[in-house]
Amino acid sequence: MKKSIILFVFLVLLTGISSVGAQDSEVLSILTYDSYSVSEEIVAAFETENNVKLQFIEGGDSATVLNRAILSGDSPIADVIIGINSIMLSRALDNDILIPYESPVLADIPAEYQLDPSYRAIPFNYGNVCLNYDIAWYEEKGLDAPDSWEDLIDPAYAEQLVVENPTTSAPGIAFLLATIAEFGEEGYIDYWKSLLDNKIAITDGWSTAYYTNFTAGGGNGLQPLVVSYDNSPAAVPFYSETPMDSAPTTAVLTDGMCYEMVEFLGILKGTQNQALAEKFVDAVIGKEWQEDLPGQMFVYPVNSEAALPEAFAKFAPSPENPVTLDSALIEEKRDFWLQTWNDEILSNY
Repeated sequence: MKKSIILFVFLVLLTGISSVGAQDSEVLSILTYDSYSVSEEIVAAFETENNVKLQFIEGGDSATVLNRAILSGDSPIADVIIGINSIMLSRALDNDILIPYESPVLADIPAEYQLDPSYRAIPFNYGNVCLNYDIAWYEEKGLDAPDSWEDLIDPAYAEQLVVENPTTSAPGIAFLLATIAEFGEEGYIDYWKSLLDNKIAITDGWSTAYYTNFTAGGGNGLQPLVVSYDNSPAAVPFYSETPMDSAPTTAVLTDGMCYEMVEFLGILKGTQNQALAEKFVDAVIGKEWQEDLPGQMFVYPVNSEAALPEAFAKFAPSPENPVTLDSALIEEKRDFWLQTWNDEILSNY
């Protein structure tokens, strides 16, 4: 009986000690967009090494996440924000929600991705919005796939392109910005009217465009050409159980036809865990986390030391000359451009 009591007391004390240890761990809150993903074992290793619990708060899409961070002001709902993209960079910086942190790991990241000289927004991945096409569809038709802006409005390619609404879709607005970069503010609407004349399809988002409309998306799609990403063609080979010599789709990498998107993370002003937040930033842009990114989120790592999966290297090359627009110009003109597109294009679709 005494042994049982002693054992019981010992277990109670042991449980109490464990509970105290768990409570001693810091909690670092990360505000992310819904599609952010990282391997559980990498998270667990960081937590163990730093005696911290990472709490990921999903806040919707990138725009919604940024708006939540802005509205919270100096009393942030998290310590770190993930998912500010280069289109919204100026808005994040102008609202002064981030604190500077010049991570030593930035030495491994090319200057072309470091768009914020104040080190408040730290790049952690990039990708390009490009046209993708169904290789077999064009081979069966005996038709060369389109590879220029002019091709897209050629009657020979009528009814073949599906795009996303730029007012509701990240790749949609990137494609819109690419047309503005190509045709200017005075000419992009006329070009879009020519696309309408060539009977393009418009969907609300990427998932519908790719998996429903696109002929190679797995559904019963009608369009063999879709606005997607330069890395999309690597998806099928990457997840294939057997090695593949070729992919069913490929991206159009013509100069000026892809729009580069860089995504950033940053430490939110008002955090009470700055030292841990800095360690987290170092980890996210470090080699191990960067090599995890392609398989988790199908994006390219910005760290030059990170190796790409074989499927990316073989089936998803990046364009040599993508386009971008200055984020300050986008912030100034975005609402006007979108409203004009809505009035002139979507209203006539």
